[in-house]
Order: sequence, then structure tokens, then C-alpha cells
Amino acid sequence: MAIKSKAAQDFVPIKEIRDGIVILKDGTIRVLLLASSINLALKSDDEQVAILGQFQNFLNSLEFSTQIFIQSRKLDIRPYVKLLEARLQTELNELLKIQIHEYISFIQKITQSTNIMNKLFIVVVPYAPPKSVTSSEKSSGFMGLLGGKKEKSTVPSPSAVEAFEEARSQIEQRVGIVKQGLARTGVRVVPLGTEELTELYYRLFNPGEAEKNVVAQ
Repeated sequence: MAIKSKAAQDFVPIKEIRDGIVILKDGTIRVLLLASSINLALKSDDEQVAILGQFQNFLNSLEFSTQIFIQSRKLDIRPYVKLLEARLQTELNELLKIQIHEYISFIQKITQSTNIMNKLFIVVVPYAPPKSVTSSEKSSGFMGLLGGKKEKSTVPSPSAVEAFEEARSQIEQRVGIVKQGLARTGVRVVPLGTEELTELYYRLFNPGEAEKNVVAQ
């Protein structure tokens, strides 16, 4: 008996990314906020206590779940080195050529002897749109409103556009709450756009592709 293999796309929980909003296959949506960082070690004791207290107040004030995602990756210095090497080839000043060459050697030695990490801080804000009740008391949910299988209903259901706009309005309110709460701690957040989200998820699901592209150049 032949075993049918599933496509890799079947294991990706994302249905689509629209207007900076991630729509999952289960009908829930997400907005991802890129957050700045704070070095507590550089703060005074009073400042540290104040920041931690504000962060605690922020967490206690939330009436919905959030996820804080931290990605740590070793900094890939090769693209920067290639840029310097290209500059070295075009530089006419001999003194500057020597300095650029020494600078390249210095960077390579530092990165080889030390693990320099690049950290990304993401706050995930979720929202689950309410499901519409059908005549059989089953629900089609947000996925049905986006074109999935729906059952007949005696109650008129909103169009896909109306449902999406309502969900967007609700999740934007949650985003505003998170922004205000984190701003009190000194953390700034910026929502990721569609292109940025696409690149982020592509790198997450294809961790080796970026390295291959650098090597191929």
C-alpha cells in the first residue's frame, strides 16, 4: 500500500499574510511587533526596579494572551566582509587600502574568536474571531468566511471583507494596549509589515537558505 506523503506546505500553519496580519489555518490571526531592547545592567538600581515594576504592571493588565519570541542567531559577518573587499578593490588611495585590509583582518579575527549573537525580540499579539452559528449549531468560523467550506445558515453571516475588517479592528485595539504598556517600560515596538513578515517566516522555516545564498555569491 502506497503511503501518500504530505507537502511541506501542509505543515505550515499559515494560510496567508494580508496587510501585515498573519492569518492561520485555524482561523485565528496574529500581529507581530518588533520590540527594542533595554540593557538593565547600564541602569541604576532604582531604574531597574522601576522598569521591572512597570513590566509587571503591563503583564497584569493584559486580558488576553501574548507571546514573546526571542530569536538568537550567530551574526553572519560575511556579507559585510564582501562589501569591504569590494571597496578594497576600487580604492585608489594606498593608505586607505592598507587600513581597509587591516580592518577586514581585525573583524574576521574577532568573529572567529567570539560568538557575536544577533537577537530579535518579537511580541506576538493574537486574536480569535468569533465563530458564526449555523442552522445545525455548528460553526464555520473565520476560515469559512475566507472561502473555506461553510454550512447553510439561517443567520446572515458577514462577508469575508467585513469579517476581516472587524478582526483587524479588534486586534489593532490589542496592539495599542501592548504598545502603551511596553512604552511605560521604555520598550518601543513597531508592527511588522507584510514583506517583513514574509521574510521572517521564510527564514524561520528555511534556516539554511540564507547561508546558502551568501556562499553562492
